[in-house]
Amino acid sequence: MIINVDNVEYQPQRIFCVGRNYRAHIQELNNDLPKTPVIFCKPASSLVSHEVAEIPYPRHGGKPHFETELVVLIGNSGIPVDNEAAKKLIAGLGIGLDLTLREVQTELIAKALPWEKSKGFDASAPLGKILPFDPATDLNNLTFSCAVNGIPRQHGNSANMIFTIPEIMLEIARYWSFLPGDLIFTGTPQGVGALDRGDIIEINSELFGKYSWKLA
Repeated sequence: MIINVDNVEYQPQRIFCVGRNYRAHIQELNNDLPKTPVIFCKPASSLVSHEVAEIPYPRHGGKPHFETELVVLIGNSGIPVDNEAAKKLIAGLGIGLDLTLREVQTELIAKALPWEKSKGFDASAPLGKILPFDPATDLNNLTFSCAVNGIPRQHGNSANMIFTIPEIMLEIARYWSFLPGDLIFTGTPQGVGALDRGDIIEINSELFGKYSWKLA
């Protein structure tokens, strides 16, 4: 998948994701509050373009759950050392879905096993259009929402994140050097739920646009 931002093409190879980054979402799943960002990864094969109309139903694991998230695109290589250095690596922002097989995830967590089977399956990361990052943008006041079959299900604001976008980036940079095209899914607010075949999932943001997919 190619992402074009300001006439620069990026081909994501790595998708970093953050779990448990909104208190109300942690409470609805009865999880523990993390002391540092919970980082996991999805493969590039999980991406679905906003130009595609349908998401294939997963081949395993029961019903997928929707999780709407703000997404960061990295534009340059680097290892940021502070918040300002982190912001300088951002090329674009958008919104997307972290589709999750909750039953599989719960079983894996109980056995202290990795999450990939529940998070990194094919087409598990539908992505809206990534727009150029304006350094004047307030990263702590970004709103977004999700509706399923026209019914509002999630409403989020980055002000409610436990860990800010720069803080997430600094945690990732402890283990990986950033590369152009890296994506970061920054966590989901409360309101997640299961999807059925035929459901229409719509994500929306005043800044980043409105996108929808049908679960085929």
